[in-house]
This record gives sequence, C-alpha cells and structure tokens, in this order.
Amino acid sequence: APTIQPTHTDYDWNRTWYTDKPDLTECFQNTVLVWFPCVYLWLLAPFYALKLYCHDCGCIRISTLCTAKTVIILISLSLPLSLSHSLILTLSLSPKVLAVCVIQLERTRGCRSSVFLFLFWVLAVVCSLVPLRAKIQLVMYEEGVLNLHTQCIISVPLRLVVKGYRTPLEAGDLWNLREEDTSDKIISDLEEEWTTECAKLQQQQVGPLNPDVLSVCFSRQEKTMAAGVALGTRLPDQAQILRKLQKEQSSGFCLLRTLARNFGPYFLTGTMCIIFHDFFMFAIPQVLSLLLGFMNEEDAPLWKGYFYATLMFLLSCLQSLFNHQYMYTCFTVGMRVKTAVMGLVYRKSLVINSASRRTCTVGEIVNLVSADTQKLMDFVVYFNAVWLAPIEIALCLFFLWQHLGPSALAGIATVILIFPLNGFIAKKRSKLQVQMKFMDGRIKLMNEILNGIKILKFYAWEKAFLEQVLGYREKELKALKKSQILYSISIASFNSSTFLIAFAMFGVYVLIDDKNVLDAQKVFVSMALINILKTPLSQLPFAMSTTMQAIVSLKRLGKYLCSEELKDDNVAKAPFNTDNGTFSWTKEGPPCLKRINVRVPQGSLVAVVGHVGSGKSSLLSAMLGETEKRSGSVSIKGSVAYVPQQAWIQNATVQDNVMFGREKQKTWYQRVLDACALLPDLEILHAGDSTEIGEKGLNLSGGQKQRVSLARAVYRKADVYLLDDPLSAVDAHVGQHIFDKVIGPKGVLRDKTRVLVTHGMSFLPQADLILVLVDGEITESGSYQELLSRHGAFADFIHTFASNDRKESVTETAAQRDTNSTNLQAMEPMSEIDKEQVPEDLGKLMEVDKARTGRVRLEMYMEYFKTIGMAFIIPIVFLYAFQQGASLAYNYWLSLWADEPIVNGTQVDTDMKLAVYGALGFAQGIAIFGTTVAISVGGIIASRHLHMDLLKNVLHSPMSFFETTPSGNLLNRFAKEIDAIDCMIPDGLKMMLGYLFKLMEVCIIVMLATPFAAVVILPLAILYAFVQSFYVATSCQLRRLESVSRSPIYTHFNETVQGASVIRAFGEQHRFIAQANKRVDFNQTSYFPRFVATRWLAVNLEFVGNGVVLAAAILSVMGKDTLSPGIVGLAVSHSLQVTGILSWIVRSWTDVENNIVSVERVKEYADTAKEAEWNVEGSSLPLAWPQTGTIEFQDYGLQYRKGLDWALKGITLKIQEREKIGIVGRTGAGKSSLALGIFRILEAAKGEIYIDGVNIAEIGLHDLRSRITIIPQDPVLFSGSLRMNLDPFDTYTDEEIWSSLELAHLKNFVSNLPDKLNYECSEGGENLSLGQRQLVCLARALLRKTKILVLDEATAAVDLETDTLIQSTIRQQFEDCTVLTIAHRLNTIMDYTRVIVMDKGHISEMDSPTNLISNRGQFYRMCREAGLV
Repeated sequence: APTIQPTHTDYDWNRTWYTDKPDLTECFQNTVLVWFPCVYLWLLAPFYALKLYCHDCGCIRISTLCTAKTVIILISLSLPLSLSHSLILTLSLSPKVLAVCVIQLERTRGCRSSVFLFLFWVLAVVCSLVPLRAKIQLVMYEEGVLNLHTQCIISVPLRLVVKGYRTPLEAGDLWNLREEDTSDKIISDLEEEWTTECAKLQQQQVGPLNPDVLSVCFSRQEKTMAAGVALGTRLPDQAQILRKLQKEQSSGFCLLRTLARNFGPYFLTGTMCIIFHDFFMFAIPQVLSLLLGFMNEEDAPLWKGYFYATLMFLLSCLQSLFNHQYMYTCFTVGMRVKTAVMGLVYRKSLVINSASRRTCTVGEIVNLVSADTQKLMDFVVYFNAVWLAPIEIALCLFFLWQHLGPSALAGIATVILIFPLNGFIAKKRSKLQVQMKFMDGRIKLMNEILNGIKILKFYAWEKAFLEQVLGYREKELKALKKSQILYSISIASFNSSTFLIAFAMFGVYVLIDDKNVLDAQKVFVSMALINILKTPLSQLPFAMSTTMQAIVSLKRLGKYLCSEELKDDNVAKAPFNTDNGTFSWTKEGPPCLKRINVRVPQGSLVAVVGHVGSGKSSLLSAMLGETEKRSGSVSIKGSVAYVPQQAWIQNATVQDNVMFGREKQKTWYQRVLDACALLPDLEILHAGDSTEIGEKGLNLSGGQKQRVSLARAVYRKADVYLLDDPLSAVDAHVGQHIFDKVIGPKGVLRDKTRVLVTHGMSFLPQADLILVLVDGEITESGSYQELLSRHGAFADFIHTFASNDRKESVTETAAQRDTNSTNLQAMEPMSEIDKEQVPEDLGKLMEVDKARTGRVRLEMYMEYFKTIGMAFIIPIVFLYAFQQGASLAYNYWLSLWADEPIVNGTQVDTDMKLAVYGALGFAQGIAIFGTTVAISVGGIIASRHLHMDLLKNVLHSPMSFFETTPSGNLLNRFAKEIDAIDCMIPDGLKMMLGYLFKLMEVCIIVMLATPFAAVVILPLAILYAFVQSFYVATSCQLRRLESVSRSPIYTHFNETVQGASVIRAFGEQHRFIAQANKRVDFNQTSYFPRFVATRWLAVNLEFVGNGVVLAAAILSVMGKDTLSPGIVGLAVSHSLQVTGILSWIVRSWTDVENNIVSVERVKEYADTAKEAEWNVEGSSLPLAWPQTGTIEFQDYGLQYRKGLDWALKGITLKIQEREKIGIVGRTGAGKSSLALGIFRILEAAKGEIYIDGVNIAEIGLHDLRSRITIIPQDPVLFSGSLRMNLDPFDTYTDEEIWSSLELAHLKNFVSNLPDKLNYECSEGGENLSLGQRQLVCLARALLRKTKILVLDEATAAVDLETDTLIQSTIRQQFEDCTVLTIAHRLNTIMDYTRVIVMDKGHISEMDSPTNLISNRGQFYRMCREAGLV
C-alpha cells in the first residue's frame, strides 16, 4: 500500500531526527530543495542584470575555459530529461539556461568573477546533496559547475600570486585600477560637495552679515572678522581661541560628513556582511554544546555526531566568507578615502594664501597626506567595532548566563574592571601622542637640512644639526617607550582576559553552591563564548583609540582644507592698473605696500627700483593676487607669465622646464633658448636639453636656473610679464644680451607689457616708466629723463652710482653661469663602476627609488636582531615558551576538572582545583607582560641605532649624492620607514610570536585528545606552509612596489607647494593636479592587489583551519567510546581558534616581512659613497690655523666624475697672505670649481692644495671647512631663531653677534623686530627678503672672521647701494685676510691685487687688473664690454 506523505503541518520528525537513518521526506526534497536555488536566481537575476547594465567594464574575449564551461552546461542540460515530473524538469532546466545567459552577459560587460552565480551554484550543490542516492548524476554535474566557477572566482588573485611566486612582480604585472577607484572619479564627485559644505560652514559662522558668502569656498576667517568689526566689538582673546577651536572642530566634522555621504552606501554593504558573520559566529558554540551533549549520551546515534561536526565546519566556512567580504569592502573604502583626502589637500595647496601657508611648513603638509590619511584608513576598518563590539559583548554574556546562571555576572564584573584600566591606559597613551609632535619637528628639520645641505657642508654645521635632530629623536623615543610600557599592561590584561573572566565565573559558580558542578558542556561552551568575547574586548579599545586619532586627523585636515584661500577678485581682468592699493601679507599684519597707484599702458616696459626690503617683490605678488588686498583694486588684462626672484625649477629635463606643459614649436623654442642665452650651456651637456635637472635645480648654477626660469616665461607667449630681478643672477654681458634680446625695446617681448624689478642702472634709460619704491610706497614715478630732471632722491642715487654701474655691469654671467655649468657634467647617473654611458640614460640624473626584488633576505632579519642584541632575544623566547606552557597547563587542568566524577551531586577539592587554575593563569599574565615589554624595549633599541646610522650615513654623503637622490626618497626613509621600525615591526613580532606559540599549544592539545589527528594536521600544515610561502613572496613585492610608488607623490607635493605661486601665475593648476592624480593612482595600483591578495590568503587559510575543526570533531565522534567529554571539549574548543590563529600568524608574519623591508631601505644608504672623515684623530693642526691665509695650488686637477672632462686642469698658483684675488671667466671656465676644490666639496683628481703649508687633503673636512669661510650664492636660512642661523653652536656672545649685524647693515632691521635676535625665521627664511637673507649670510662670515674668505657672487641679489656698503665692509673688515671673489660685477674687483681669468678649466691670464687691461687680452675685452675701459 502506498505510504501517506504527511502534510506540511504534520511533518514526520521520526523519519528525519529520531532515527538511526535520517532522511528528508520526498515531498520536501522535490519542492523546497528544488525551488530554493531557482527562486533565488529568478528573483535576483533582473536586479543583477540591471547592475551589469549600469557598470560596463568592457568585453572579455571568449576564452577556452569559457567555451568549455558553456558547452558542458549545455550538454548536461540533457541529463535531467529522464525525470518524469514536468514541473521539476522545468525548474531544473530553466535556471541553468538562465545561468548560461548570465555568464555570457557578464562576459560582455567585463565582469571577471561573480558572487551572484557562485552563491547560486553553492545553493544548488548543497540542496542536491540531500537526495544523493536518487540523483547521483545531477550531483556530479552540479559539483563540476561549482568547481569551474570557483576557479573563476579564485583565479584572479591566484594568477597574480602564482606569478609573484615564480618571478618578482613588476609594476606592469598589476591590474589597472577600476574606474570607480581612480582619483578623477573620486575627487570630481567629492570636490563639489566639499565646496558646498565649506560654504555652509562659513554661513553658520558669519551669520546673515555677509550675503555673498559663497564667493570664496574655503576661507572663513575674513568673514568672521568682518562680522566682529560690523558688530563694533573686539572679541577678547579667550573668546577668539574658543571660536578658533570651534572652527577646527566643525571643519573636521564637515569633512567627515562629506566623506560619509560619498563612501557611506558602499560601506554599509560591508556592515551587512559583518552582521551575518556575527550570526554564524554565535551559532558555533551552540552547535558545540549539542556535540558535547551527544558525547554524554551513551545511546545517541553516530550520524548525529557527524551531522554536528559537519554543521560546525559549514558555519565556520560561512563565517570566514562573510568576514573577508567585509574586510575587502573596508579596505576598498579606505583606499578611496585616502585618494580623496590626498586630492583635496593637493588642490588646496595650490590655492592657499600666503598667511595660511606660513602657518604650515612643507613637512607638515606632507605629513597630512602620509600620516593622517593612514589614520583615516585605519578608522574605516575599525569603525564598526565601536558600536558592534558592545552588542557582541552583551550577546556573549547573555549566552554565558544561560550556561552558568548569575555567576556570569562575575564575568561582567571582570570585564567592567578591565575596561576602566584600559580606558585609563588609553588616556595616558593619548597624552603621550606628543611623540607625533616631536616626529613632525624632526621631519620638518630633516626637510630643511636636505634643502640646505650645501650650506651645512660649506660651514661644517652638520654636527650642530645632527644634535638637533637627535634631540627631537630622543624626546620622541622617550614618549614612545612610556607609551609602549602602558600598551604592554593593556596587552597583558587583554591576553589574560580569557583566563580572568573564566576564573571569576567558574570560581563564583563552584563557590556559591556545592551542588554546582563543572562538566565538559558548561566549561568548554563557556570557554568558546569567552574566546568570542575576547575579539570585541580587544577591538573596542583599539577601535576607540583609532577613532580618537582619526578625529584629531580630521581636525588637522579640516583646519588645513578650510584655511584661507587667495581670493579670485584680488585681480580683475581689465587693462593693467593698480588704484590706491594697500596690501599686506597677512590680514592682521602691517601693510607691506601702501597707497600704490600705477597705470601701465599696454606694451610698455616698467622698471621697479628700490633698496633691499622696500617692497619690490611684494608689488609683483600684489599684481599676481598673492597678497592680502586691504583696499583699492588691481586689474590685469590677458595672460600672465612670472619669473620669481629665486628661480623655481622642476625635477625634469631642461626642455620640460622651458615648455612647461605646452606643445613644442621647434623654431620658437630655438629662438627662446637663443634669446635667453641658454644655447652655450646646452652645448656643454652631453644630453643637451634632455638633461635632467636635479630637485630645486640642484645641478644648475644660479644664473642657469634664472635663465631657464626666464625661458619658461618667454616660451609661454603671455600678454603680461612680471620679472622679479631675473638679471641679478647673470653676469653683465649675458644680462645685456638678455635685456637686448628679450626684455628691451628690440627684444622678443617688445610688444608685451613688462614689469621688471631690477638693480641694474644701465637698463633704466630704456624703460618707459620707472617706479621708485621706499618702504612699501611709490615715492617717484616717471621716465628716466623726467626723474633726473626732478633732482629728487632718484637723481642723487643715479649720479652716485651711474659711474659704477657702467663698470659693474659686466662680469655678471661669467660668474653666475659658470658656477655650475661644469657642475652639470657631473650630474649624469653616479655609478660605482665606470662603464660606458647608455645613450637613453645620458641626461638622467635623479636616481629613481627602486623596488628590490624577491623575498626579504635573511640578513635583514639578522641585522635587525643583531641590533637588538642576543642578550635580549633569548629571554624573550624563553618567556614566550613559559607563557604558552602555563596556558596549556591551565587548559588541561580544566579538562581534568570537567571529567572529575560527581559524588553525591558534588565534586571534591574544588578549592584546590580553583587555586591551581588561578596560579597558572596569573603566571601566564605576568609572562605576557614581560614579553611585550621586552620586545618593545628591544624594538626601541633597534630603531634608535638604525635612525642614528641612517642620519650619519646621509650627513656623511658627498654633495653628488644629494644632487642625484630626490629629497622625497630621503624624507620617506626618515618618516615612513623609521615609523615602521619604531612601531610596526615590534607590534608585528609581538603578534607573530604570540600566535605561533598559541598554534603549537592547540596542535599539542588536539593530538593529546586524538593522536590520529596528526595524520590530518600534517598535510594541512604542509598545505598551509605552501600557501603561505606563495603569498609572502607576492605580498612583499607588492609592498615594495607600493613603497616605491609612494615617494614620487611626496616629491611632487614638495615641489608643488614650493612653486605654487609660479604654477598659479602660469595657470597650470589643472596639469599639476592631473600629474598628482596619476601618481596617486599609480600608488593605489600596487596597494589594491596587496589587500586583495591578503583576502585571498585569509580565505584559503581559514578553510585550512576549518579543516582542523572538522578533523577534531569527526575524530572525536569516531572515538566516542574511548574519549572523555572533557578532552573532546578541550580539543574542539581549541581547534575552533585555529582559523583565527592561522590568519593572524600570516598577517603578522607578512606585516613583519613587509616592514622589515624598511630596515632594508634604511640600510641602503650605508653602502653609498661617503665623504672623507670630518675630524682626523690625533691631528696636529694648530688651533689658530690658518694664521696667514696663504693658498697654494700645485698642478691641481678636478673632475666631477671619473671619465668626464677635467673641470680644472694643471692649476699651479700661489696666493700670498692678505691678497685680494678676483676670479673671472666665461661660462664653464671653472671659477666655482676652484671654490669647490678649496672646500673639498669635490676631492682633487690630481695635485694638491696647501693652506699655510698644510696639505688640505690630509686634515678632517670639518677642521678645514670651519677655519675658512664662504658667502654662498644662494642665501639659505633654516627655520629657528635668527641667532641660531648666525651661530648654531652657540660659540659667540650676543655683543659679538650684534656687532656683526651692525657691520652687515642689519642692526636697525633686527632691533626693530619683535623678538630681536630670537626672531623666528620661517622655513627657508621666507619671512625675510632675498637681499636681507644675503646680508644675514654676510653677518655669518663677519662672525666667523677666518683668515680666508671666498665670495661666490655674494651680492647678486642686492641693490647697488647695499652692494657698495657690503664691498666697503668686506674691504675694511677682511683687510688682513685673503679674499677670493668669484666676480659678478667687474667694478668690485678693479682694486684687487690680482685677477685670475679662467678659461676651459685652466688659468689663461693672471696679473693685476691694470696690467691685464694694458695687455689687451681676454680681461681687457670683458672690461670693454662692461664699459670700464
């Protein structure tokens, strides 16, 4: 008789559950199991098709795999035709047809892997596994499809990982960024929103006072002030500080809101995944409880045990999948946030005004895009833990209550005790975040050292700055050490938290009632829950501190992004004029220009003259809209080209610098080079105009930089030219050439409007209008003749200096141009071995930061551990072993306790058992504290040594090293790499060792319970090692590529911030933004595969770990008769931790391996060429040397590098004491090479130099450089007090410093400053004019007062009157010294004892000026050109 199928309401549980041979009813199999995957596919397919329609990523060609897959599916469609049930037939065929269609649709829309189809196949396979006996063919088919599809999902990262394992990865092997991850896409969406947010913010702060608040997006301060003034009130200081703080806060939240609006929706999909993950995580202990219940039941059917074991395995797998999908989402959002913030900061740095710019140095801006963006990325990953962790903790405690009743409250009490302790520690540590302040200071100082390295070398100041850097470093490490010790207490309390909670709960449970017994189910389900509890407990404080740090970073970023901008209305587009303009550099500061009225007719030449500091450069800045307009108006019609006083040169080829983003027009380009007198320079260079120029034009002389800068402006074909003293840096005949060919009435710019700031009197008669500036006011204006006829101050000045000026006009470029034209030859790539030059490398100079290839060498680990010292390492390993031994002992003790027989409803000796358990646990806690402190201290010892070595190696490097190494690379070493060595490596080691020992403990426990597990664990371990070695090789290479692609971002940032005014003047912002985007995208291209590879590894590993869970559970079920529940509980609850442990080991291992690359990169500079010793031990050099100041060259020769032409050859020359020598010559003659030789900036290739009879090659560099003085061409100041800039070693008294300032004509200026000698100079001395900086350099020389003084065109940037003062000061003060002047203005050396005329590296003439003129040789011709004869 046919059996009656029970209806849906009357389900037959006897057939399914209460039986030895379970099965599902046929009705259920043929309806629910068939329908479920089909309904999933049919319901979601339309939405998925819509998604694919909206996201087209291009078509993927039909591969063999895709064809095979389609054919197999189509053939296999015939398999179910034997089924009789037509509905089932329809249901089983239609989704497969649809799946084939979806696969083809995905291919045409460029989708490489599909979670949607993967889930369908998984559901189909799982549902078809149940009717296994009836439909065996169908199952095989489904699994085949699954395998094919899983391969498609895993193959994308797998291919990359395999490739990385076989050969070191290169940038070309990486995938392109998806469109939604590119800078263009992210920032275009974000920028608009951020602008609107800022405008709202201003409106809130300003209120209804200012209706056109939207006119300037970011600036708000002026509105606030306007409001204050309108109300007629002066806010007291405290209120202003409060307002400022409030502003910072609100700008930070504004930024957060904008980011959330843009990236929030995608982030929420990840949040859904973590919620599912939590659901599966809490289901596992419940299944464990059922499994242990099954172990206690003697007559329970075995299939139930296998069912529970498999269910645990499946739940663990699902938990892993959802967790890693969440992590993937977080990292993607983090990456996008980083791109967005970098883009906003970069764009801001192009529009920020001078007042705001002065409040933040280049170093601080670079820190915003490196350190602060990293903090925001961490925040994205950990933010969910802030709200999810408390919910997880509450759920854990709820389930614990179910098992242990009110005793669970003891666990809550322990948690409550641990929390305030960690809260207190976190608070203490946040106070110690001052280390960031010291780090900022250190990086800022390093940036200045690298920018002013030439001065440091000339003055032998390396030691003073080394001490300053180390001062910052010591404070930084002191704060770090305190922070790490507190962190160790935190880690110890957390790692012991499992034990502490268990100890409190079990203790209270057994002590409150004798009838409360601890059986295996209670103990190990509680332990599993406590292990779950540990994750939120450890994440919560970390998440909170990350959130706090992110808030600080948001405030810093918000403050910068909301700082004031240049106003668009500073300059109107109308004919060129300035009406009653008053301008200042800051809103509150004194005006730098007052009552400026200028009207410039189109096509005229306007000359601006005045003393040093009279406001000439400020006038041009006002015309560019760079200053704060207090009143009046400025208008300029047409495009503008600007030549700044200090040329800004990009690290690019000469051609790129001249064309500056424009198309190349060959004839015009050649004409510009000729007009700017660059052709002779380019002939010297092997690669011509393709020669790469070093950062900030390091390998060009001042004159060459200035001419490249001028050529850039001329090439632009602009309507208005603002030229800030471009002729001061070139010698007279070149100056005359440039004036005639470029600026003057017959030059290429004759039809353009030109405003020329100049100190050269000879050009004034040809100007259409002359403006005379005194203290920021135009005192006289008119043509040359008009001004002379007025007999005013200008006329007197002209009469005094006209005679000199005709003379002075001539040596200009001979000096300047030469300074380094030979230097350029030195600039091709420095190679240790002298080899034939490769043609395409010819013009290359900067050495790109290269990625090393392959795994990190073992020596790097050895190097690191050697730096820590074996005395530290052995105790650390011993402590780890002890800590894990204690953990194993107390866990095993617990399982013995759980198996203790129950006599009369109680267990015996519970007090003793509790005491032993407690003792072992506390011993472990103390050991954890010991290990973490030891590793932290060891890490600090290592980082101190490594930083010291790096600093010394860099400072001992010769000048050529700095000319070929981008400062971005060096800064990256001092910032990011040192930070990694400080924090990342010790933290990674702590985690890696902790989890490694924990894994050993778990394996021992599982094998103790079921020795047969070794058979499973061994192959899994081999598989694990295999997967891990695959991954680490790829990951390290990706990390290196990412590291290397990061340096150019910072170098570009650096360059842009310094040249922002030039970029703005030329209107090139968009091009620079595109370049920055390209660099950021290139960096993200290597970052994205890195975290995808990490997820790939984690998923694979966790499946390995889940295999251990399955093995432990199934083997326990098989040995049900011989194993006690206690030991099964111990083994299974520990095996559940394996997945986490494995992924943490690899994560920490990879972190260590990735960060140990930092040690490799820091050690890189240990092997580069170094200078000679600074001080020679046991040197018998007298303290007063040199006493007379005689200099003798004996057959002296100099090469910039082996194999290059001689820069100096066969120089034999004796200079007597107190002699005054002028050195002149054309470009490339070798004048500056003489100075470089005397200071041993370059070492002699042959011959010797003797000073006072001492061979300078035999004494220390500092002994030499500190006893002779140079006043260099580029006046460099460092941020710090004026006193520090004059006397960094504190060797002189205040009186001596004041007298040197008086002699340098700076006393009045300095005594009027608010802090006098303690006046803070800004970075690079930007708050002093160029002329004032030159005078500070003169004051330095006067202070040192050595017997030998070298002047390297030291008066290039000052006006004639100041020049005359300087020359007379030098004549009086250095009367009894030997003076070598690389002459710039020939009239300054006409009364010298001798003049040396250099030509092509040797001396062509040498005699007194009068004799040389009468000989009518080269010197005579130069004087004739200068109008001196």
